[in-house]
Amino acid sequence: MAQPALLIIDMQKGMRDCPVPRNNPQAEIRIAELLSAWRAAEAPIVHVRHISRTPGSPFWPGQPGVEFQPELAPLAHEHVVEKNVPDAFVNSGLERWLRVRGIEELVIVGVSTNNSVEGTARSAGNLGFRTHVVADACFAFEKRDFLGNLRSAEAVHAMALGNLQGEYADVLEASAALVRLRIG
Repeated sequence: MAQPALLIIDMQKGMRDCPVPRNNPQAEIRIAELLSAWRAAEAPIVHVRHISRTPGSPFWPGQPGVEFQPELAPLAHEHVVEKNVPDAFVNSGLERWLRVRGIEELVIVGVSTNNSVEGTARSAGNLGFRTHVVADACFAFEKRDFLGNLRSAEAVHAMALGNLQGEYADVLEASAALVRLRIG
């Protein structure tokens, strides 16, 4: 059985520079720990990069914000998926790449919990992958709800994880995600 793939979503410089308050300031540390463990186990890693279709966006091609954060940048042999919408499976070839390699289990980390992480995890679950979202290796930004009420980044994060838990994915902590690796 193939090792689970680590999907690192949108850990680009533009996310680090976002002025909107966020939660989970330790997320990048947890992601780096998981990335190091996956590399040591020679398990599959997929780096997902958002490429905006909106001129002037920090994620527009050629802007510094589109580049991966250096400490989380892919190595030459690691797979990179580019997307234009929150869901990393849409028009990216990600599903085929995983299926060809016999990968049936995904561990998802990154940003933002309620957007690209949630969108990707929903599709992964719907496509039949055993999907895990690492709560302490994701983060969200504060956001206004449909009624105009400002919700804290922690509340947005918690609701997104609640939307996923048990229906599309298992939500776990980084320490439990490491158990998913089969070392040796």
